[in-house]
Amino acid sequence: MPIVAQSTETTDWVSRFADEVIEESERRAPGAKTSGAAAPVVVVASGLSPSGPIHLGNLREVMTPHLVADEIRRRGYQVRHLISWDDYDRYRKVPAGVPGVDETWAEHIGKPLTSVPAPKGSPHPNWAEHFKAAMVESLAELGVEFDGISQTAQYTSGVYREQILHAMKHRADIDAILAQYRTKKAPAKKQQQKPVDEAELEAAEGSGAAAEDDGSSGSAGYFPYKPYCGNCEKDLTTVTSYDDDSTELTYSCTSCGFSETVRLSEFNRGKLVWKVDWPMRWAYEGVVFEPSGVDHSSPGSSFQVGGQIVGIFGGKQPIGPMYAFVGISGMAKMSSSKGGVPTPADALKIMEPQLLRWLYARRRPNQSFKVAFDQEIQRLYDEWDRLEAKVADGTTLPADAAAHSRAVRTASGELPRTPRPLPYRTLASVADITAGHEDQALRILSDLDPANPLASLDEARPRYDKAEAWINTHVPADQRTIVRDEPDTELLKSLDEQARESLRLLLDGLADNWSLDGLTHLVYGVPKIQAGFSADATPKELPPEIKTAQRSFFALLYQLLVSRDTGPRLPTLLLAVGQDRVRHLLGA
Repeated sequence: MPIVAQSTETTDWVSRFADEVIEESERRAPGAKTSGAAAPVVVVASGLSPSGPIHLGNLREVMTPHLVADEIRRRGYQVRHLISWDDYDRYRKVPAGVPGVDETWAEHIGKPLTSVPAPKGSPHPNWAEHFKAAMVESLAELGVEFDGISQTAQYTSGVYREQILHAMKHRADIDAILAQYRTKKAPAKKQQQKPVDEAELEAAEGSGAAAEDDGSSGSAGYFPYKPYCGNCEKDLTTVTSYDDDSTELTYSCTSCGFSETVRLSEFNRGKLVWKVDWPMRWAYEGVVFEPSGVDHSSPGSSFQVGGQIVGIFGGKQPIGPMYAFVGISGMAKMSSSKGGVPTPADALKIMEPQLLRWLYARRRPNQSFKVAFDQEIQRLYDEWDRLEAKVADGTTLPADAAAHSRAVRTASGELPRTPRPLPYRTLASVADITAGHEDQALRILSDLDPANPLASLDEARPRYDKAEAWINTHVPADQRTIVRDEPDTELLKSLDEQARESLRLLLDGLADNWSLDGLTHLVYGVPKIQAGFSADATPKELPPEIKTAQRSFFALLYQLLVSRDTGPRLPTLLLAVGQDRVRHLLGA
């Protein structure tokens, strides 16, 4: 019997869904608890189409069931998280901006994704495997355990043969369900709330859906099955006849004109149309939980229609929360049919897995959020570090503690983490200033806390590497920090006595305050001392004009050090430049 004790983290959305899923799973296996039989394996599912780069919007399709599955595992239950790779879907268009791909790939439109060549230079055997590989690697780094299922393998090996024959036998019943939505007026187009693959877009249209979605209806009747052509491999085919007894099926291809008659009971080169395929899989796999985007959850959409069709296969519709849009700071809505959309691999180059997991764990599925690739990433890291501190001292709120726990560990254990997690903005500044010189970076970082210096840069990794990658790939060249080689003599000569005094006070205090905290106290204290206050005076004890004086002083230091009005935090910049060079540039 499973461990039925409730998780200690019962205050967040993940725990609430876990409660529902366990209850539904036990409802589907009545008697297991009272008879002493083994509890059923709880099945949750995700579906991903490797039609192009699998982006951060698609990642929510995986992270939502992953987090729920992990909570259920923490409670002692067996869980199977399926990821169905929809690699037997048709190739719909050539995505823009994919390296190694040109207009010649258009000749493959209509073929299964696994029959399309991989981009030039790829080590992978086909288009689908090329885009699956990056996602699999990212999921491993994120600690996501899953059971991957290739729909190409399922269909071409005959795994679904009985389900296909059953669907064809009951095609009139399926057609009657779909007809309820075909006859309704198509709703007005509205802006999508989440990124969708091209396959999802058609599947979400409800009435007026394309033939690839509902199946084909013609003089021979309705058929929920679409063969791939035996000559050109494309799905531009029409079923012209089918016999239930012999399972003989005849189709013709509108692309190349090829026609043939096959026995469906022996034929493995085709698939059920989307709105039938999805509920068939719910029934076949016994899926209890599978989220879907808002496009799938709208009236007349695949999820709603599938809830009726699944009964034809003897199954039940899973618990299926709608999940909302995932955006990118400074970028428009993501779509995998367009080039340049950030993927999980892109995000993991600049942020640790814990931070990315936290972004998906802390928001309910129906809440949208953004993943930061711009300066906002520094604020996110500051927020994360404050949360870590609160968790360490026991002052965090229960829901925040739950999200933190889900970010840093899974039921299998803790994710690898940075031994000395120094502030991300500090690491970014150091990486910026040192421009790849690791010995200089170690010197500066060791000066941050002289009482406990960094012995090796490895202590700050991988966070340091992520911050360096962000600086090198997402900060424009005109925003990079370049320290002056020689003093700005013209500016130094033009300074009035008050400005010269501020520099003298700073230089006099450098040696005794050469640490991150000491220099912070010093640079903020100089304008206070000049105004007749103690360097320790708090903002409440100071007049408003002190802030103006501080801003002017900071701008002067930036001009003298990096020839700009702003830059990295001054204490970090001073440490990076070094005492001797600071004295030289400030005219000592």
